[in-house]
Amino acid sequence: MFCWMEYMESPVQANLEESSQATPVAKPTPNLSATFWVPMAWIAGLMIASFYPMLEWLVAQWMNDDDMGHGFFVPVVAIYIAWQRKDDILNAKISRDYLGLVVMFYGALQFILGTIAAELFLTRSSIVFSIAGAVLFAGGREVLKLTAFPIFLLFFMVPIPTVIYTAITFPLQIFASIVAEKSLLILGIPVLRDGNVLELAEHKLSVVEACSGIRSLLSLTFLSLVYGFFFDSRGWMRALLLIATVPIAIAANAFRVSMTGVLYEYKSEWAEGFFHTAEGWVIFMIALSLLLAFHRFAIWFSKGVSNARSQANQEPVS
Repeated sequence: MFCWMEYMESPVQANLEESSQATPVAKPTPNLSATFWVPMAWIAGLMIASFYPMLEWLVAQWMNDDDMGHGFFVPVVAIYIAWQRKDDILNAKISRDYLGLVVMFYGALQFILGTIAAELFLTRSSIVFSIAGAVLFAGGREVLKLTAFPIFLLFFMVPIPTVIYTAITFPLQIFASIVAEKSLLILGIPVLRDGNVLELAEHKLSVVEACSGIRSLLSLTFLSLVYGFFFDSRGWMRALLLIATVPIAIAANAFRVSMTGVLYEYKSEWAEGFFHTAEGWVIFMIALSLLLAFHRFAIWFSKGVSNARSQANQEPVS
């Protein structure tokens, strides 16, 4: 009897043994982030090796071309925006989308055709399509959707095509010259305009491409997109800010050319060298302030319209 009691198992012990045998050991889930970052690291290494000569020339243009001085900040800002969404990206559903290989193939084809045709814009912008294709292939459409905006911003690090650049800058030069001529005449300063050249009493002021305003237009457009992303989530407001950059940048540059004509008339040394560069920075900061003020006005106006509509809906109909 004692022997039988010694070897008899209690119901609780029996249930524990049965449950331990029935329940399989949980296997560790694979690291989903590794399925994205490992292929991305390989693709990034291959792209750097392939695009390195082009990237070297692109960085050199950022250093030497005043119109592309903002190019250094574009990838930094794009990476920062993507980093702000890191939690959403890591929690996103990672999946392979082989359509990304098609996009990457298109980017490679565009790079080859741009190299053969000596078209710098095609060659340089191909890296943006390649990055988008790599993200789509490694992470899927959900990850691409989360990173679409910072990837789009990378286009601003690429100089616009020469044909488009010339088509934009020349009308801007003429417009700035006309505004400067009218402004100087209003101020009582005699001036004679011949195209984009202003003939003053003792000086000749030529509104060259660097004074067309394309530099501030590109920089202000980039800043308006970034500003709208961080400070306003409404799509229509972001589009409105983007549209507002065009007249603000053009008007600010015309004001700068007018001020340069005034300085040439009364104190010519203030219109050259360091003072001329500082004047450009001051005018750009004024243009940026005008953009921020326009945003505040648009918010105030939209709230007023919303309040008026709500009051109209609440009033009883007689």
